[in-house]
Amino acid sequence: MSVRTALLSLSAVAALAACAPAPGPATISGAATFSAADFEWSAQAGSASIDGRVAFRLDGQALSCTGSVGLTPDTPYTRQRFQTLYGSTESAALPEAVVRARTVADPNADYRSFVRSTTCQNGHFRFDRLPDGGWFIIAPVSAGGDRTVLMRYVRTRQGTTATLTL
Repeated sequence: MSVRTALLSLSAVAALAACAPAPGPATISGAATFSAADFEWSAQAGSASIDGRVAFRLDGQALSCTGSVGLTPDTPYTRQRFQTLYGSTESAALPEAVVRARTVADPNADYRSFVRSTTCQNGHFRFDRLPDGGWFIIAPVSAGGDRTVLMRYVRTRQGTTATLTL
C-alpha cells in the first residue's frame, strides 16, 4: 500500500469517526451507591448547551409537555437508577405509573440539588452553561390523559449545542 493510499484511508476513517454518535453511559457493574462527589463535575458552569424539542406521538396522537424538563447528571448512581426505572440508559418512553411503580436501591438518596430543570414551552426546552459530560433528560408528556415520561441520554461538549428531539 502506498503512503498516499494509507493517508486517504486514514482520512476516511477519521471523517467517519467524526460523524459517529456520542457514546452512551458506561456499563453498570455492581451496586452503585449515592456519592455527592460523583456529582460535583455537574455543578460547574460550562459553555455547552442542549436545545431540545418534544415531538412525541403515541398511537397517532401528539403528546405535549406537561411539566418541567429535568436534566440529571450521569453518575454510577443515576445510571443504575435510570436502568431500573426506565429499563435503559439510552432512551425510553414509559407510562408514568410504570416508572413510579418500580423500586430502586437507596431511594432516599438526595441528588435533587444536582438536577437542573427548565420550562418546556410550545414543545421546546433549552439548557445553557453546561459542563462537559453525560446527562439524562426527563420530560413528562401527555395528550390530556395519563402521562408518559420520555427519557434520553445526551452528552455535552464545551462550545457546542447538542440538538435533540424527543
